[in-house]
Amino acid sequence: MQPQSTGPNLLAVADLHMDREANRKVLHDIRPETDGDWLIVAGDVADLVEDVEYALRLLRERFAKVIWVPGNHELWTLPKDSVQLKGEPRYRHLVELCRSLDVVTPEDEYPVWDAGTEKLVLAPLFVLYDYTLRNENETKQQALERAHEAGVVCTDEVFLHANPYPGRDAWCRARVAYTKRRLDAIPEDMRTVLISHWPLHPGPTKRLYWPEFALWCGTRLTEDWHTRYRAAVAVYGHLHIPITDIYDGVRFEEVSLGYPREWQPRGLPRGVLRKVLPEPAVLHRV
Repeated sequence: MQPQSTGPNLLAVADLHMDREANRKVLHDIRPETDGDWLIVAGDVADLVEDVEYALRLLRERFAKVIWVPGNHELWTLPKDSVQLKGEPRYRHLVELCRSLDVVTPEDEYPVWDAGTEKLVLAPLFVLYDYTLRNENETKQQALERAHEAGVVCTDEVFLHANPYPGRDAWCRARVAYTKRRLDAIPEDMRTVLISHWPLHPGPTKRLYWPEFALWCGTRLTEDWHTRYRAAVAVYGHLHIPITDIYDGVRFEEVSLGYPREWQPRGLPRGVLRKVLPEPAVLHRV
């Protein structure tokens, strides 16, 4: 149980995967500490649109504000999903769904968090990945072939479509260019909280059990964004390795729940929700 705060707090979670029964039970237990708490949901809520809607509606009813970014699972188009849109049209459908629930998306005006001593711009980002997190002496094709040989291939290769782009890497480059223009417009005297599903820095992928999986974990195009855009903290998920890192003096919080087979053996020693702000007095890096 996390200690109660006088609040309000900026809290975060990712990779709820609430289509798993044990995770659905966890979802129903998520509650704010104070009436003014905001919640970041950093992607991979569920595989099906109807489950994404169910979870975000429930969380929005409980929290003063909810901020969502897509993960790869929301972008999958599964045969059993009632919504068969693919690629960019699917993402836009999810954005409109969130807006109908009063949930902030990467397409909306960036909200501002009043931290008392300063105001921080909360920037939800959707930048995807471009297969550049690979050995420098390998081409994309060589890295993909090595991943296939190792039996480590992300399901995105089957279900995450890039329509109308020629590939996910092209979609990523377009999203990076669009997002960079928006971040450049933030006043230079304001710090940020950068929110994404995939890690913005390649560092966290170094602890992956299967290093080949890094191909599907981000892009080198964002690796300096935490300093370029004056981040007080960067929030992400995807890796299912909940941990705190420090890069260039900036705190990175991986806030995923993950699959029951992952979190049940270790338990939830830090709780389901990670407190992003106020910054904890002691940083727990595991």
